[in-house]
Amino acid sequence: MEVFLVSLHGTMKSDAVNVLNAIVPLLKLLSMSVIGLILAHRKTQIVPKETFKLLSKLVFALFLPCLIFTHLGPCITLESVIHWWFIPVNVVLSTAIGCVLGFLVAIICRPPPEYFRFTIIMTAFGNTGNLPLAIVSSVCHNTANPFGQECYASGVAYVSFSQWVAVILLYTLVYHMMEPPLEYYEITEEGEPEIEEVVPAADDLSRPLLVEAEWPGLEDKETEHCKTPFIARLFYSISGISQTTIPDLDSVDEGPRSTMSIKCLAEPRMIKKIRIFAEKTPIHHILQPPTIASLLAIVIGLVPTLKSLVFSDDSIVSFITDSLDFMAEAMVPSTMLVLGGMLAEGPNESNLGIRTTIGIIVARLLILPLLGIGVILLADKLNILVPGDNMYSFVLLLQYTTPSAILLGAIASLRGYAVNEASALLFWQHVFALFSLSVYIILYFNVLFPYVQG
Repeated sequence: MEVFLVSLHGTMKSDAVNVLNAIVPLLKLLSMSVIGLILAHRKTQIVPKETFKLLSKLVFALFLPCLIFTHLGPCITLESVIHWWFIPVNVVLSTAIGCVLGFLVAIICRPPPEYFRFTIIMTAFGNTGNLPLAIVSSVCHNTANPFGQECYASGVAYVSFSQWVAVILLYTLVYHMMEPPLEYYEITEEGEPEIEEVVPAADDLSRPLLVEAEWPGLEDKETEHCKTPFIARLFYSISGISQTTIPDLDSVDEGPRSTMSIKCLAEPRMIKKIRIFAEKTPIHHILQPPTIASLLAIVIGLVPTLKSLVFSDDSIVSFITDSLDFMAEAMVPSTMLVLGGMLAEGPNESNLGIRTTIGIIVARLLILPLLGIGVILLADKLNILVPGDNMYSFVLLLQYTTPSAILLGAIASLRGYAVNEASALLFWQHVFALFSLSVYIILYFNVLFPYVQG
């Protein structure tokens, strides 16, 4: 009997330690966010909003690229790239599953028609960059973490390796899904058909902090088609006006040609629309500082001579990489301070509806992680995962567990659509994510990893 009680006490103590190991990292991040919230709160205003915008620019243009470059480069080899192929695939898979969930939320909760696509994309596209990096850093800061001595280096490398596919999804799927719906526009009756934007009443000159929290300099990316229903103009008729009366979006001076030659050389109308659609997709914007850092780290890491020259401890340029490493350490606290400053602004007025808001939060933070566990367990059965590497599985699971990307607020502002709704939804998601992340990280540490490892 005494042996049984001792064994039971040891088991309970071990479980309590595992729970603390899962919760304490989140409490660290929460503490930094609360500091940012206090500094930015309108009642204290210890630090002005402009300072947080400058800090977000430093994160985007300096701290995050330094972190990616100094930790992804040393870990990259041709063999590792072959083993890590499922990381970018999992980003696409989690987004696809999220789209299905978002569609079901939109069908069940019935948001206003103009927010149907918005509901889908806010459920589908999670935070695959800053927040997972912060969680990994905080988890690995604890010496009792379940991932070993290489916890931090491998974790940052895995998260960084998924950045490029997330950026491609952002500038293709997300950009066009966040297009303003036709309900925001009206057609003038006289003269040439003219698309006239109806600006929401809640829109003002002061942008919320979330607009530039992960994408500073957003206003420089705006083009003539950013705030117009481009796909609707291109593929559908508007208010009964035929496609022939809509001005040609690709009208250029091609010089004098005969009618016969124009008819012979003219491309099919649908092919032309697809070509114009591809040309107006801002895929060229993927070369942002974090993406450039990822590409440089991969290229240098795959070339042994360059890798030893740049990342070796006794290299002649080691002082440069050490300097970058020092600056990289500022990434996590700066990101959490900016997140706290964003939360200090509180939720804006939203026309999305309480039922839809709750539906998105439940789907994104509770249901999608459960489906993600199923995907990872299936991948383990199919021998897709890296054997014995719990950090690899942890990063894959985080892609299903995090709240919607803050970057969606920036896209909403860029497209001039649902900025207040994005702000409110991101606020409540990050509030409830504290509890959902705690529950799922405890589940990962105590249940899933022993299974995967076994």
